[in-house]
Amino acid sequence: MKRIGAAAAEIPAETLAMLEVHTDPAVLLDLKYNILAANPAYLSIFGDTPVTGRRRCFEVSHGYDRPCDQAGESCPLRATLESGQVTRVMHVHHTPRGEEHVDVETRAIPGDDGRVRYVLEIMRHTRMASPGPSADRMVGRSPAFLRMLELVQRAAPSEAAVLLLGETGTGKEMVAHAIHEASPRSGGPFVPLECAGLTESLFESELFGHERGAFTGATAQKTGLVESARGGTLFLDEVGDIPLSMQVKLLRLLETGRFRRVGSTVEQEADFRLICATHRDLRAQVAAGEFRLDLYFRISVFPIPLPALRQRREDLPLLVSALLNRVRSARGKRLTPAALSILERMDFPGNIRELRNVLERASLLADGDAIGEREIAVDLDFQSALDICPPGSEVIPLEELEQRYLGRVLAEFSGDRQELARKLGVSERTLYRKLKGVERQQGR
Repeated sequence: MKRIGAAAAEIPAETLAMLEVHTDPAVLLDLKYNILAANPAYLSIFGDTPVTGRRRCFEVSHGYDRPCDQAGESCPLRATLESGQVTRVMHVHHTPRGEEHVDVETRAIPGDDGRVRYVLEIMRHTRMASPGPSADRMVGRSPAFLRMLELVQRAAPSEAAVLLLGETGTGKEMVAHAIHEASPRSGGPFVPLECAGLTESLFESELFGHERGAFTGATAQKTGLVESARGGTLFLDEVGDIPLSMQVKLLRLLETGRFRRVGSTVEQEADFRLICATHRDLRAQVAAGEFRLDLYFRISVFPIPLPALRQRREDLPLLVSALLNRVRSARGKRLTPAALSILERMDFPGNIRELRNVLERASLLADGDAIGEREIAVDLDFQSALDICPPGSEVIPLEELEQRYLGRVLAEFSGDRQELARKLGVSERTLYRKLKGVERQQGR
């Protein structure tokens, strides 16, 4: 343990001893953010400089010249001083290895007079995600991403059933795998099951397995996924799509911890950690009688909302860099500033999965190393068409749809009518006639 300065010499021995019990990096701070002492784990990561230089915590961790809460971030020290309670937040910290996600915990330490005199700060680095481009980890540093990562970090060490809630394409399976890898069951298997579209017999066979001859076509014994997940994690994706008739079978498994293969009378014990995911509103399904309330409570002990891409737009350049390295056809290619600007205007209803598809398609269209406006604009035109004709049950007459699209094109196209006709693949005369119809429609 390292302590500094005259003030540090006055720190009670029992207060300094609090640092020694932690295997994670920990420092003792005064109420002015100064680092007074650090444990060996901290010194092994940050070295002596922050301690011998008597630097303040926000200078060391962020390179800021003012406290975190004055720089647009949450400050755990300030929150602890205001509440007197333990505070945990997820931050991006500078380390000798570069920037890393750190789960920061602060605890108030009172003096002899009972008033808070010090703050103990404990830092737990997470390997689940990266604040920079990564080939195999989640990436992000926006506030929405950090809030999600904080919940993931809290859930991972437990055995609690986790329910991942998010739109299609937000990376639910990747988050589930990250929870598994950071859990005590990481040495066991990670077994996923896509629940959407499974019939009752197939769902039961996939989940529990079956004996030879249990039904027509069962020519051999099959091990179910519950059995395969023994000692590890079972991930049920799109759990909201399980029909009511099958939900009771899953509920019985979770309540009893036992199951039977289809066609068998022998019960087996289950041993897995459950993670479920859905893009549906399960509460609304419960209210509509489409999802069992008792099953909902079983699978949603610890719900984690995943942010949509439009809620974490700050992460777009980072995600683009990471995905360009992951997509085989895009490796070694880069996005021009103009192309990135087009992506920033898109809503991405398909989220990260859609972004990956856009980049892969654009990389195949690009002749050189640079992916430009032309290659990305194909997807912008498609999304504009979706805006004109949004998904839904309404059927729009083709003539009206054409007029909507031409109205949009006419408002945004900067070239002359001859060039516009060429791009639309029609003659100037046909274009003139169609635009007259648009003008009549707009004049109503």
